[in-house]
Amino acid sequence: MSRKLMDIWVGFFVVIGFSALLFLALRVGNAASANLGETYTLKAKFDNIGGLKVRGPVKSAGVVVGRIAAISLDPDAYEAVVTMRVNARYHFPRDTYASILTSGLLGEQYVGLDVGGDERMLKAGESFSRTQSAVVLEKLIGQFMLNKASEGAPNNK
Repeated sequence: MSRKLMDIWVGFFVVIGFSALLFLALRVGNAASANLGETYTLKAKFDNIGGLKVRGPVKSAGVVVGRIAAISLDPDAYEAVVTMRVNARYHFPRDTYASILTSGLLGEQYVGLDVGGDERMLKAGESFSRTQSAVVLEKLIGQFMLNKASEGAPNNK
């Protein structure tokens, strides 16, 4: 085999290797699975969003029904405003409860939608009236430690 032919084969395998790495990077970054088809926008306000990220999933009953499109801060109320793009096939009642949940103990955070019973549905651009912010593990541990420390303190009466 000539040197020139060997260089062509090596170049070919290098290109295939870089293509495979690019494909894996896109799959891990959720960029390849961001296509939801036709969508509409819903918003929710939270006191604390924890580690929620743009392009994170929006789930109802464990099924991905949308993606987080944007996260911003309301300068008047000092609350996080989460904008979600929901697949147009799915419609949610006005009293649906939006919560920030975690997959597993230390997994990714996502917006979970608990469907209500109202007959009127949310329209594009409307906001969820009922929300629950993220549970921050550091705050829970801090409160637990503070309570344990106060139990052991002597009473000065």
